Amino acid sequence: MEDKGEIVRWVKAVIDAYVKNRKVIPVPEDLSEALTGRRAGAFVSIHTVDHRLRGCIGTIEPTQSSLALELRSNAIAAATRDPRFPPIEPEELDHLTISADVLEAPERVKDMSELDPKEYGVIVKSGFRKGLLLPDLEGVETVEAQVAIAKRKAGIEEDEPVTVYRFRVTRYH
Repeated sequence: MEDKGEIVRWVKAVIDAYVKNRKVIPVPEDLSEALTGRRAGAFVSIHTVDHRLRGCIGTIEPTQSSLALELRSNAIAAATRDPRFPPIEPEELDHLTISADVLEAPERVKDMSELDPKEYGVIVKSGFRKGLLLPDLEGVETVEAQVAIAKRKAGIEEDEPVTVYRFRVTRYH
């Protein structure tokens, strides 16, 4: 059975080691099969204690050979390469909260009634542009708002047609 705290402990250890020492730590041998034996897209989100976003980077589909490596890569990127924020400094580490979202495979939506911003994340595509918004985000209450934000993130005009996909996540915090 999966230890729900294991993912957050792993991500926090990765961020701490990289921010403090610029060290990419190896995957521990005692990490569970849930992290080492499967592949999945994943997002790592970092917030301040007052709930402001401080970094968030992720992958829709797996790019690494295990979920542990996917999380490690995205954790380092969220802490140091989110273009919206300066890299996290060592003195900030004790004042941050970490969460990880592990994505299920996206499925194409035929009708907007199949969406629910509390239950599903969305991916919008138009040509080569793609935008994603995770589910159950504070302030995102409607399908229309969720899709509009995902379109904005992708640089897609509001009235431009898109292909829409939905996905579920398991959130760890």
